[in-house]
Amino acid sequence: MLATMKAPADLLLLPQWVVPVEPDGAYDSASRCSALSDHAVVVQHGRILDVLPAEAAQIQYAATQTIALPGRALIPGLINLHGHAAMSLLRGFADDLPLMTWLNERIWPAEKKLVSEAFVRDGTLLAAVEMLAGGITACNDMYFFPQAAGEAFLQAGMRATLGMIVLEFPSAYASDADDYLAKGLAMRDELKDEPLLSFAFAPHAPYTITDATFGRINTLSEQLGLPIHTHIHEAADEICDSLKQYGLRPLERLARLGLLGPNFIGVHAIHVNDAEIELLAQHGCHVAHCPSSGLKLASGIAPVAKFIAAGVNFGFGTDGAASNNRLDLFAEMRLAALLAKGASGDAAALPAAAALKAATLDAARALNLDSQIGSITPGKRADLVAVDLHALSSQPVFDPVSHLVYVAGREDVTHVWVDGKLKLNERRLVNLDTDDLTARATYWRTKLTA
Repeated sequence: MLATMKAPADLLLLPQWVVPVEPDGAYDSASRCSALSDHAVVVQHGRILDVLPAEAAQIQYAATQTIALPGRALIPGLINLHGHAAMSLLRGFADDLPLMTWLNERIWPAEKKLVSEAFVRDGTLLAAVEMLAGGITACNDMYFFPQAAGEAFLQAGMRATLGMIVLEFPSAYASDADDYLAKGLAMRDELKDEPLLSFAFAPHAPYTITDATFGRINTLSEQLGLPIHTHIHEAADEICDSLKQYGLRPLERLARLGLLGPNFIGVHAIHVNDAEIELLAQHGCHVAHCPSSGLKLASGIAPVAKFIAAGVNFGFGTDGAASNNRLDLFAEMRLAALLAKGASGDAAALPAAAALKAATLDAARALNLDSQIGSITPGKRADLVAVDLHALSSQPVFDPVSHLVYVAGREDVTHVWVDGKLKLNERRLVNLDTDDLTARATYWRTKLTA
């Protein structure tokens, strides 16, 4: 009798738990968004080939490399749904200020002085390294010189959606809205064949964009099938100013311009009323919820429980390190879950499984990437994170999913793979020079404070 030949694989991962974060119907209802004990994940050519019991995996597959991960939970890579990566070089520069003072008196003058391709490349690389070490494998970025940002993400080996930023006023990057769009589209043409990169239109906010520019962005978004990623209803003053200038609240203005739809990602959405939440839901829009940034800038708390009740899809964003000051999605998951409960008076609002799903599959859905990433599903790209739950501070483990949101932190991330490539190995970054990055950050601090 001939022995059964094993199927080839590049990588066989053997964690204590696999948390697949599956969409409805992919696994049985008992395992969805919960943990599978003693299961294996098989990776081949950067894709998840199989998820099955560990014993069966070792019988069926001959892997080039097998990694045992005792005490670890394997989860999909976390997705940062909103950030300004290069602003990591402004971390701690303008603390304890309200939003418009922070922007007008500190951030915009600093950017006018410093922002360049080199600034963006160095700041983005610094942010990418911080994110990877904390289990973030993909981010949705909005900043100047997006091509330089894309080059930095590629150097780090991190997945990113590059925002084609648009403003009406000039910067070191572009002279006017038409110039921003032209340069953004040229950047997309240059980088569109990079498998780790995708693209979105990123008009900064309704208070910095005219109706005519929004109209052009909407047309291009429909033609190219790309998301529109913009700040919306972050501060109460923004709404008052819009009422004075347009006679409309910002979200209503965007609805009349035709921007709302499944490609729309509204960042913050803190000051939204019930009618506006229903408007977001009716149009299939998405929200990037940034709880730490909203609190730090005293902008407020987004009504997450109402988003859930209305069926509005949302994910979590760190915002930039200038207003957070951490690029830490474990912190955002926990804070968001607690705020949702405290603000609504409902202890069941945003349970742990829903928070983890928002940080993975729901964020991928907002970026039109849920067919590729966001869950541990055969056929998807192998963006994977191992989280250590065997420390005394994590004992006992009744529910690994609960621990991932309420107990674990980014310091518990031990391994990270992006597209099947190892980026963090036993808490050590792979092929990235952290000393050089520290020196670059020091250089820019000196430039800013000189």
